[in-house]
Amino acid sequence: MKLKQLSVFLENKPGRLMHPCKVLADAGIDILTLCMADTEKFGILRLIVQDWRGAQKVLETAGCVVNVTDVLALEIPDRPGGLMGILTILEPSQLNIEYMYAFTLKFGKNAVMIVRFDDPDRAIKVLHDNGVRVLKAVTFYECA
Repeated sequence: MKLKQLSVFLENKPGRLMHPCKVLADAGIDILTLCMADTEKFGILRLIVQDWRGAQKVLETAGCVVNVTDVLALEIPDRPGGLMGILTILEPSQLNIEYMYAFTLKFGKNAVMIVRFDDPDRAIKVLHDNGVRVLKAVTFYECA
């Protein structure tokens, strides 16, 4: 149910994104989805790869600071209000969404969102209890 996401901390300067991307490319590790966030001094490259352990190892060996977190891949109706339906389900549970980003491919007719919750296990239960499909890692990797 949960996916492992790598967060790579980068100095917020031109060209810094190339280093982790080159390390992964040289290791033959495909980036399935990613997002980049920044502050004045640093950036965080969040990415999902199928071989997250291998990616973590080669990145750390290359001098990158890497953090591994659990995220969920949610199937969301790809229509106006689709995301609002999920948020409405989550509201009573008081689960905190720390961040989210879209996956670039669809799963059937639905969109896929990557979501980081403060309590992913409780989020899985709330979502399942309300009929929201949380993709298993193997299913997610197959649609990539």
